Amino acid sequence: MLTRRVLTRQVLTRRVLNRALLDRQMLLRRHDVKALAAIEHLVGMQSQAPLSPYVGLWTRLLGFRHEELAGLLTDRSAVRIALMRGTIHLVSADDCLALRPVVQPLLDRLLRTSFGRRLDGVDLGEVASAARALMEEGPLSFAELDELLGERWPGRHALAQAVRAAVPLVQVPPRGVWGASGQARHVPAESWLGRPLGDGSAAGDMVLRYLRAFGPASVKDMQVWSGLTGLRSVVKGLDLVAYRDENGVELFDLPSDLPGAPLPGPDAEAPVRFLGEFDNLLLSHADRTRVIAEEHRSRVFTVNGIIRATILVDGFVAGLWRIERSGSQRAGETAVLEIEPFEPLGAATRDALAAEGERLLEFAAGDAPTRGIRFLG
Repeated sequence: MLTRRVLTRQVLTRRVLNRALLDRQMLLRRHDVKALAAIEHLVGMQSQAPLSPYVGLWTRLLGFRHEELAGLLTDRSAVRIALMRGTIHLVSADDCLALRPVVQPLLDRLLRTSFGRRLDGVDLGEVASAARALMEEGPLSFAELDELLGERWPGRHALAQAVRAAVPLVQVPPRGVWGASGQARHVPAESWLGRPLGDGSAAGDMVLRYLRAFGPASVKDMQVWSGLTGLRSVVKGLDLVAYRDENGVELFDLPSDLPGAPLPGPDAEAPVRFLGEFDNLLLSHADRTRVIAEEHRSRVFTVNGIIRATILVDGFVAGLWRIERSGSQRAGETAVLEIEPFEPLGAATRDALAAEGERLLEFAAGDAPTRGIRFLG
């Protein structure tokens, strides 16, 4: 076992944690890297809203184009699959195979707590085998899976959910492809990628990669991000530095002599940014005040589980945005970017948001002949 170097006397302020997070999330400046490399650095991108990763990559990368991510999905270099927190993530093919076995205990637990009673007496192994055989004939939606499996297990419900937990299911294109549409249909990852799953031993590597993308962080942060429990024992086996935050919570990080562990100063410039729905920047810590004030959380995290698209000002969530379309292709469509700040903004900040918003409209609504920006409040 490696020995951790502990620096418990060093306290990291909220702004230092904010700037470190932004830097590691590729949000202090746009990066000149390929989309696949960015997706791997971020350890995936949450993708309940199928097109939100496009905005997430646009706001982080220089010259990102829709076709780059669409191509990764269609050539099977990247996939959409249930992983961290049991939610759909866009990940590289390699990460799909390595990380899916690591989060298996989480998916088993979610199945038991949400659907256990409905599945009493059902042999889940048999259900999984039957589902695999059905999907060998072609991708299936959950509704189609339930119907076909119901012929063998009549009167049973949640059979597709049992398959989702037991079998690594990839959502296949055109789902998630910009400019296309399609129902969520699934096939086993091993069949889609032509390679076997990993052996589930990548938990330590997963924690190290989480810290490169989200650190410094507490064990509780790691568990909130991943949905896994028992990560303290994993952390104990890693060579990490320990800090404390202003509340005395122990935070872990990569040693500063290794690449990927920057701690920018609290006054590092943080340009305005537009984040898409469900951006992992907002979902990957137990204490989210390093990026969003508590009084604003209810406006971003809705009661029905939607995480709204947000703006960052000086590194912190400062409002919401959405693009409203009107008109028709024949008459000429209009796309308006509506920016809803939580508090009044200065003229310079409004100008910066407007300039960045013009670029966002060009990326996300470039097909609309008429485009505009509207500040609400």
